[in-house]
Amino acid sequence: MPLSEDEQRILSEIEAKLYESDPALARDIADTTIYTHAYRNLKWGLLGFVAGLVMLILTLSVTFYLSCMGFGIMLLSALTIERNARRMGKAGLEQITQSMRAAGLRDYFGSTSTRMRDRFKRDE
Repeated sequence: MPLSEDEQRILSEIEAKLYESDPALARDIADTTIYTHAYRNLKWGLLGFVAGLVMLILTLSVTFYLSCMGFGIMLLSALTIERNARRMGKAGLEQITQSMRAAGLRDYFGSTSTRMRDRFKRDE
């Protein structure tokens, strides 16, 4: 059901006030999509899978229990990857790849590092 003119006007006023009061928050909200959270978890899952694989390989000759822990980390990470890939679906994966192509890989990681630096500066 479409919004009435009054409701659209009210939303426009709220948006304008948000941009005036906190432009950083407004920019973050504008950059965030439905798939951002699932994509972030997907990246953490891939990192965990690689860490579990490294742990499995390095500790296989040392002790059986640590290598089993590495396998468990890999298994949990694989389940996380699968669950978040399903959440994103085909449309989400296409949107992520299109945004990475449009912005370029260097720009994508550059903006991520800039955001991380900004977060640490805000905490200080």
